[in-house]
Amino acid sequence: MTDAETPVERVRRVLGPNYPVRRFDRSTATSADAAAAIGCTIAQIAKSLVFRRASGDPVLVVASGANRVDEKKLAALLGEKVGRADPAFVLARTGYPVGGVAPVGHDPAVTVLLDADLVGHTEIWAAAGAPDAVFRLTPDDLQRLTGGRFCELARR
Repeated sequence: MTDAETPVERVRRVLGPNYPVRRFDRSTATSADAAAAIGCTIAQIAKSLVFRRASGDPVLVVASGANRVDEKKLAALLGEKVGRADPAFVLARTGYPVGGVAPVGHDPAVTVLLDADLVGHTEIWAAAGAPDAVFRLTPDDLQRLTGGRFCELARR
């Protein structure tokens, strides 16, 4: 990101013209807010959650808005304890504010894990760098753009 580049501009640059960013005059910071603004189901929201590994490194989990991430499953997949990151850590390590964390454009790159429940949708929506910005994509696009892998992460 350049000094003058906003987080939303960074997302636009990384995505290119095939994934237009939509801005709203209301919040899309929560899954419920985003689904209401877009007119889709909460399950179609690909929420980006940042966790802090015991090593201190971040891990990004992109989960269905309808799901809660099971931290025990996440820790087992990573081989170390994890906890939810606080807003200061999220901003410092991703360059995005909580409520606007995009699944793309992380520098340096972060480990990305994807909720397997997202695969059941033909269209999903993700944050685009601000709590009023989103973009549409498919689960295949999400995997290709993030380099993440689909895993069973939902608390059941």
